Amino acid sequence: MHPDEAKDQQVIQGRGPEARRWLVTGRVQGVGFRPFVFRLAQRFSLTGRVQNLTGQVLIEAEGETSMLDAFGAALLTDAPPLAQPELICAEKISYRGLDCFEIKPSAAAPLLQIHIPPDYFLCDDCRREMQNPDNRRYRYPFINCTQCGPRYTLITHMPYDRPNTTMAGFELCAACRTEYENPLDRRFHAEPVACPACGPRLCFTTPTDNIVGDEALVACASALRQGEIVAVKGIGGYHLMCDAGNATAIARLRANKHRPHKPLALMFPWRGVDGLEHVQRELEVDARIQALLRDPARAIVLLRQRGDSMLPESIAPELNEIGAMLPYSPLHHLLLDELGKPVVITSGNVSGEPVLTENGEVEERLGNVTKVFLHHNRPIARPADDPVMRIIAGKPRLMRAGRGIAPVEFDFPDAFERSLLAVGGHMKNTVALGWDRRAVLAPHIGDLDAPRSLAVFEQVIADLQRLYGVIPQVIVCDAHSGYASSRWAARQGLPLVRVWHHHAHASAVAMEHGPKRTWLMFTWDGAGLGEDGTLWGGEALHGRPGAWRRVARMRPFRLPGGERAGREPWRSGMSLCWESGIDEQPCTVDSALLKKAWKKGLNAPITTAVGRLFDGAASLLGLIDKASYEGQAGMYLESAAAGDAEAIDLPLEKDTSGLLTADWKPLIQALLRGDVPVAQRAMQFHMSLARSIVAQAQCIQASTPFDLVGLTGGVFQNKLLAELAVAQLAAAGFDAYLPERIPCNDGGLAFGQLAEAEFAHG
Repeated sequence: MHPDEAKDQQVIQGRGPEARRWLVTGRVQGVGFRPFVFRLAQRFSLTGRVQNLTGQVLIEAEGETSMLDAFGAALLTDAPPLAQPELICAEKISYRGLDCFEIKPSAAAPLLQIHIPPDYFLCDDCRREMQNPDNRRYRYPFINCTQCGPRYTLITHMPYDRPNTTMAGFELCAACRTEYENPLDRRFHAEPVACPACGPRLCFTTPTDNIVGDEALVACASALRQGEIVAVKGIGGYHLMCDAGNATAIARLRANKHRPHKPLALMFPWRGVDGLEHVQRELEVDARIQALLRDPARAIVLLRQRGDSMLPESIAPELNEIGAMLPYSPLHHLLLDELGKPVVITSGNVSGEPVLTENGEVEERLGNVTKVFLHHNRPIARPADDPVMRIIAGKPRLMRAGRGIAPVEFDFPDAFERSLLAVGGHMKNTVALGWDRRAVLAPHIGDLDAPRSLAVFEQVIADLQRLYGVIPQVIVCDAHSGYASSRWAARQGLPLVRVWHHHAHASAVAMEHGPKRTWLMFTWDGAGLGEDGTLWGGEALHGRPGAWRRVARMRPFRLPGGERAGREPWRSGMSLCWESGIDEQPCTVDSALLKKAWKKGLNAPITTAVGRLFDGAASLLGLIDKASYEGQAGMYLESAAAGDAEAIDLPLEKDTSGLLTADWKPLIQALLRGDVPVAQRAMQFHMSLARSIVAQAQCIQASTPFDLVGLTGGVFQNKLLAELAVAQLAAAGFDAYLPERIPCNDGGLAFGQLAEAEFAHG
C-alpha cells in the first residue's frame, strides 16, 4: 500500500463540512509548494484555493473536519524536500460551499515575509530525463523543475513568477506551457522551465569557431581533452576549467591568471550508484564527507588526498587537502559525462573580484587567460560564487557563503527596532539585512579593492533591498574608517553605527549558538582594528552581543612594514625573533634598516594577531617567505604538521587592569630547533596554542565566570588547531562552539554587525 493511502485510511470520517484558513511562510516559493497543496487538497477531497502573497502562502479549504485536520498536519509534514514551511496561523472561516480547489494568481501581501530561494542542484528526476534518449529534453543543459534549477541568480523582482526572472524573454513553447500550467505536473510554475525548442542555448566560441547547441558541448569537452583552458558560463557566473590530470594545462592556467600557488578546486564526474566513484579514487571520503558532497548545496568540500592519488601536485601545492565538488547544474553533468574525467574549476574572475557573468565582459576581462569560451544566453541577474565547506570537529563548517546556500536566512530572538543594513569588512566581503525578527546574509562578494568589486557590492545591496522589500533606516559598518565598505557607508547619509571588528566576529558565533548566554570568545584572525587603536587578532572577549569586554590577548609585537607583512611572512618571523632577543637569523634581505625602523615603531604597527604569528612561524620553519594569496603561510603550517609533539606552556600574566596576556616567546626557540623535524615543530606550535586557549579559559573562569567558549576568526579555519582546541576544552569541562552556518572568517562579519548594532544600540 502507498504510504499516502495508509495515512488517508487512518483519517476518521468527520461530522460535517467546515472551512479553514492557513497562512504559511518560510521557504515556500520556488520549491513547488502551491502544486503540492493542490495535490494534497485532491488527496483529502477538499475544495478551496491556494495563493502566493509575496513571501507567504494563503490556503483556504473546505471539507470534512477530520480531512481538514489531516490536511493541516500534512502541509508541514509532507512538504516538498526543498520547502521549509512555517505556520503563521490556522483559523476557522465561514463555510461557502466551494465546488473545486484552485491555484489563484500571485498577489501582494500587506506584510512582506519574503524568502528568496537559493540556486538548486539538478534533481534526480531531471537528471534521468536528461539522460533518456526518448525524452524531449535529452541532453538539454537547462533542464529543471520545481525541485531544481537556478533561483537567486535569475530572480529580478518578487513575487517569484516567470515575468520577474531573467527567463522573461524566453516565450514558452506549447509543450512547456502545458506543463507549466498543469497543477499536477512537476513543472507547474517551475519558473525557469524550458526545452530545446524555446529555451536558452549554448554557444562555443574560439578565435576560429562559433558552434551552437549540443555540438557546442561536444566541442568544449574536446577542447578540454586537448589541454585547452575554457571559460564556462554556469548558474552564478563563469568558471575557468581545464583537465585536472594535465599538469601543463594547470601550469598555463596558473601563469595566465597570475595565481602561482593558491589551491584549485576540482569538479568530478557523477559516477556510480552514489555519484562518488571517481572522487573516491583520488580523495578520502567517509560517510560525513559523502553526505556533504551530495548535499543539495553541492559545495566545494575540502578533502584529504589519498596516498595513491594520481592528481598533479600543482593542483594544491604544499597542501594535503583539495577542494572537491560534484556537478550541480545540467550543463556540468553533461560536460563531465562527455569528458569522463575531473576538471579544475576555478572562479572566472580577476583575482579577488566577484565572478564574471556577462558574455562580452568575460571575453574582454579574461582574454589574457583564455580565448575559448562556452557561453549561453540565459542572463544572470547577479553573481554567486560556489560555497566552500570543511568538516571541523565533526561538523560541516561554512568557509564561504555562495550559490546553493546563500542568501542565508536566520530568525533573530527579538525583533529589530530599526531595519539595518550591515556592510561587512574589506576582505571576503558579504553584506546583510536585518528587519522584523529576520536577518539575511548575502552570498560572498570578494575583496573590495577593485572598481568591479565595489560595483557588485552596491548591486547586491540594492538587490537585497528590492527583493526583500526592506529599506534600511541605519547602516552598520566596521570601525575601521579606511575599509571601502566603511567609506561607502559614511557617504549614504543614513545614521551610521560603527562596530569593532572582533565584536562582530564574536556576536556572529553567539547568535548561532546562544545570544543570551555569557561567552568567552576567542577571536583570532589576521588583524582588525581594536578599541585601543592597535591591530587586534589574538583576543579573548567576555560577555554577549552588544556587551563584549576584552579579558585576554596574545603578547603584542610589531609588524615591520605594516600591511606588507601580511604577504611577506618573513617580516613577522624577523619581528618575533627581535621581540625574543634573537638577532642571528638568516634573511635574504638586508634587515638592518628594517630593524631600525622596527625599533622606532616606524611603519611597524603593534598587533596581537595570531594570524601574523602563524605567518612568522611558517617563515621560521622555512616553509614560506613570501605569500601569493591570503592565508597561505598558515595553510602551509597546518599542512606541514604531523606526528606527536609535546605542547609548550605559554606563560600567563595579568596587568593591573586584569587583562590577561599569553606570551608566545617560548615558541620561538622551539621553532628554530634544527635538530627537530619540521613536521614535529609545526605540530608542537599548534598544540601549544590549543593548550594556551584552555589555560586562558581556566584562568578567566576563576575570576570572571562564563557559560560557553567560542572560537572564531579566520585562524579557526585551521582544522588542526580548531579540533585540538575543542577537544582540550571539552576535556577540561568547557562547552566549546565554532561557527557553522556563518563563516568564521570576515565573510561572517556582516551578520555579527547586525547583532552588535541591535543589542548595543537598540
